[in-house]
Amino acid sequence: MIAFVSGPVAALAPDAAVIEVGGLGIAVQCTPGTLSGLRTGEQARLATSLVVREDSLTLYGFADDDERQVFELLQTASGVGPRLAQAMLAVHSPDALRRAMATGDEKALTAVPGIGKKGAQKLLLELKDRLGEPVGAPAAAAPAAAGWRDQLHSALIGLGYAGREAEEAVAAVAPQAAAAGGTPQVGALLKAALQTLNRAR
Repeated sequence: MIAFVSGPVAALAPDAAVIEVGGLGIAVQCTPGTLSGLRTGEQARLATSLVVREDSLTLYGFADDDERQVFELLQTASGVGPRLAQAMLAVHSPDALRRAMATGDEKALTAVPGIGKKGAQKLLLELKDRLGEPVGAPAAAAPAAAGWRDQLHSALIGLGYAGREAEEAVAAVAPQAAAAGGTPQVGALLKAALQTLNRAR
């Protein structure tokens, strides 16, 4: 298993980073939150999980070992593959997911694209005792509600856009974030922001 990759960031995309390791460019699938902390040309170290399929080898990258562990535990539930597990971590931090499981919070799970009410109930049953107790303080559970602007701005800068372009794109998707209410999905906002930037060019 590839436990982590470390090296300069060669390229960034909306859902992946390319890390240069020993002269090779390793493509790593990441959440917007993880990507927002990366900068092209700067050193990075990502905890990783390799998913092997008959027709593909996909490396998923995480900001830390805890996030990777939760990603792997989520997939022990029936019907949860790597993409859904990553979507859950794009919307919620590992501790927020632990809290949702511990308190039976269906609403938090249905905020994830691809999870409906029945799916959330099933996940709560299967994962309630697998993720463990929350580690952090409750106040740190959902920074996305207040910090989506910073996350989105950082992600756009990381993708090579100028500060002014990033600010304009953030402003353009603000109505969409407000309409979402609660905790906006940074991944969806990033896609919308990139679309507005492409139209402007």
